[in-house]
Amino acid sequence: MSAKIVLNHIRKTFPATTGPLVVLDDINLDIKEGEFVAVVGASGCGKSTLLRLLMGLEQANAGQLNVCGQAAGGSGARLGIVFQDHRLFPWLTVLGNVLLGLEGAAESRAEKVEKARAAIATVGLSDFASTHPSRLSGGMAQRAAIARALVGSPDVLLMDEPFGALDAFTKLQMQKELLRIWLMERRTTVLVTHDIEEAVFLADRIVVLASGPGRIEDIVSVPLERPRDRSSQSFQRIKDGILKRILGEH
Repeated sequence: MSAKIVLNHIRKTFPATTGPLVVLDDINLDIKEGEFVAVVGASGCGKSTLLRLLMGLEQANAGQLNVCGQAAGGSGARLGIVFQDHRLFPWLTVLGNVLLGLEGAAESRAEKVEKARAAIATVGLSDFASTHPSRLSGGMAQRAAIARALVGSPDVLLMDEPFGALDAFTKLQMQKELLRIWLMERRTTVLVTHDIEEAVFLADRIVVLASGPGRIEDIVSVPLERPRDRSSQSFQRIKDGILKRILGEH
């Protein structure tokens, strides 16, 4: 299986009064096509910076970063992006917001609407296509954001704490929803999360970042069949092992 994302000796710094602040140092990671990878770590370890590099919103100071065989930020890879805030336009309906994911596509209006309605159906919002964001719950708004990210059939789905602002019950529901969608499409996905249980529930592999500067402490495979039982001993063992890694108790 070919690598969809390749990070080779990535280093990222930001300017500071005392000199360059190293945020990420010597990051090496290959992510395969169709793989679901989660990135976890303590606050300030560089999780979101790493994702911004993949999005092309930041540039590495050293190393090579390729997404679908192209340098990150290039025009070759199609990216679907979901943030913690759904970022829906309040004056547009769910359908109108999802159609934004097809801007610039060389299709007729009717074809775009058909694709948008299919994406909305995938996330279970067909009955709310004509609804404005103010009438949606937090979980429904994030479903719409996921539909917008998926509608253009992206090569890679990048998610930055997508359920961090949701209540505990809605978060569990959305994790199951995301898993259902991923199992249907097997789209290469990178999820940044502070929730270790969420990472173990969803991911094939979990990248554990250490702080000061951000570096890969460990990469943990999750060999459990899906759907995963959060109460099982094997699930808890993986979760506890990652927590100890982050807390420096290994």
